Amino acid sequence: MEGESGRCVRVLCPKKTLLGFSSSSKESPGIRWLIGSPLFLPPLTVVSAFQCLHGDPFLPDFSREADDIRILLLRGFDIIGALFIGHGSLKENAIRAVEASCRLRKSLHNGEVSFDMIGAAADLPIGDIHFLVSDSAKPINMEASTVIYEDNPDKYLWEKGCLLRCELAFKLPAYFPVNKTPDIEETFSSLVDAAAAKLKDPDVAYLVEGPDISSEEASHSIVLHGEELDFDKHPSNHKPLNSSAEAQACSYFCSKNKFKSTSAARETADAIRVTVLSNKSRNNNSGAPIAEYLPASEPARIVVASFKLDVLCYASEDFPVTAAISKLVVPALVDQLETMKKAIIPEILSQHPQLCPYHFLPPGILHPITAIYELRYGETEVKQGEIRKSLHSRLGLPLDRPLLRIANALSIGSKSIMRSNSIPNGCPLLKDVHTGIPNSGVSGGIASLIDGSYEYYHYLLNGMDDSGWGCAYRSLQTIISWYRLQQYTSIEVPSHREIQQTLVEIGDKEPSFVGSREWIGAIELSFVLDKLLGVGCKIINVRSGEELPEKCRELAMHFETQGTPVMIGGGVLAYTLLGVDYNEVSGDCAFLILDPHYTGNDDLKKIVNSGWCGWKKAVDSKGRSFFLKDKFYNLLLPQRPNMV
Repeated sequence: MEGESGRCVRVLCPKKTLLGFSSSSKESPGIRWLIGSPLFLPPLTVVSAFQCLHGDPFLPDFSREADDIRILLLRGFDIIGALFIGHGSLKENAIRAVEASCRLRKSLHNGEVSFDMIGAAADLPIGDIHFLVSDSAKPINMEASTVIYEDNPDKYLWEKGCLLRCELAFKLPAYFPVNKTPDIEETFSSLVDAAAAKLKDPDVAYLVEGPDISSEEASHSIVLHGEELDFDKHPSNHKPLNSSAEAQACSYFCSKNKFKSTSAARETADAIRVTVLSNKSRNNNSGAPIAEYLPASEPARIVVASFKLDVLCYASEDFPVTAAISKLVVPALVDQLETMKKAIIPEILSQHPQLCPYHFLPPGILHPITAIYELRYGETEVKQGEIRKSLHSRLGLPLDRPLLRIANALSIGSKSIMRSNSIPNGCPLLKDVHTGIPNSGVSGGIASLIDGSYEYYHYLLNGMDDSGWGCAYRSLQTIISWYRLQQYTSIEVPSHREIQQTLVEIGDKEPSFVGSREWIGAIELSFVLDKLLGVGCKIINVRSGEELPEKCRELAMHFETQGTPVMIGGGVLAYTLLGVDYNEVSGDCAFLILDPHYTGNDDLKKIVNSGWCGWKKAVDSKGRSFFLKDKFYNLLLPQRPNMV
């Protein structure tokens, strides 16, 4: 970061992400807020972009936008500009973008901008973005000297960055006179404000601990008191610490093995833990606990509101931990408490809202975001679905996959994540076996692959001897594991017997089929997927194995649009197809096959090196055919549910 020009705009997210492209949308006119971390990164570093949703596309409702972004955005990140997508003069559009971002920041922080802001405008005909820089939000704009799209954004953001997490649950009792009509909103609001003020009380203590780490590392912890923290000092005035004061820096608590990329953090992420402790008796000379007694002067009713706060903050490792608490953690708690107060007040007497924050790291976004869900709605309620749909639109995520369901929330500090079935010895099943396999050898081909994770099911797994008859069952289990890992379903991957029982229940098979060793094919698999998951399937019939290459274009389209594993059944064999590599000009192609006929241990190196997962050409260099010429084949193409 040293030596960079003050007018250098560095972009960490891909250009198509900046423009709001997703697999189900194109760029839409309007404003996108540019997100950065001017406190911890060079001020003109764009980390991500959020779509403006409230108000006219070019005239935002700044108050509602601020309310939404205050929830979503981790403290440590901030609005550093805006991108204007529309027609007209690029410079005028960039100036409008700067003006809009300054107004949003004022709504967010009730203050003026103290650092340079980016005004960007999209050149729609050529799909390019022009950046201008405004000097501390003054109307004098100048074009950025350079724009750099970072090749390794994960490393740039996280090599010296870390997360802090604070959870705080408490109950707030509110007393209302029985014989009077109180101003409930005012009374409850003042109680919540008083609770927020207590977070800055001199007697409040903050326990700071390192994340759950391996036994090879020593965990550090300290206790800080409110009187040691400066809640008035601006965070930019806190200087990074030198090595002599290392014990006071965030790095003192960080694990050496903390995640270095977002891909490694999606299942589990490390964070410095901050716990709020109240000690009323700390300055009491007697040392005895203090109890408060507040008698009611008249008959009253009590209403208890439950709060569960959970905030994440981003900081650099050399940032003082005292500043991280006073300028990041506590303000984040206050913001979240204020947000919950607004949601609870209208229903305080009639309902009991169950608001709970969750943190997500969806694909394509480098930093976590926070969403507050109402647990009364449940995962499938229409209102909760609409909330998730709005979040997908805000973040530029596709609208046909559940990326922000509770099951997708980050597991912070947990080292043993097992979301799916395990083999009896407790080891998780192999996942994504094809990752790292060399290219197919198709010259000029375009590879279209499965989108998402799956588990490898094969012969003899889980102690089931199905050698010679269970390959289609195993392919089905792999397919269902894909739907589980993408959070489309929470059902367990069914056993052979459960698959057979399902076919009997729908009337496709006789009762004697259960417990047998009879084969099943693509049609039976489609019945089971429909029954257990509600998933529709497309079936392609091929008269001979030598005609399969003719279906490569159609298969490529399937992987590009649906991304689900495909089952290929022909004769007595069944395979799972994970992708195709196809040259439309020459017709040359290859199939990425996951073979369920493997009978060995789950040794990834052995599986790949022995070809149990790898690229197969219909006819290899020695003239041998992988698919049989005298057998017909059915291809089962499961469809992706259209849901969020």
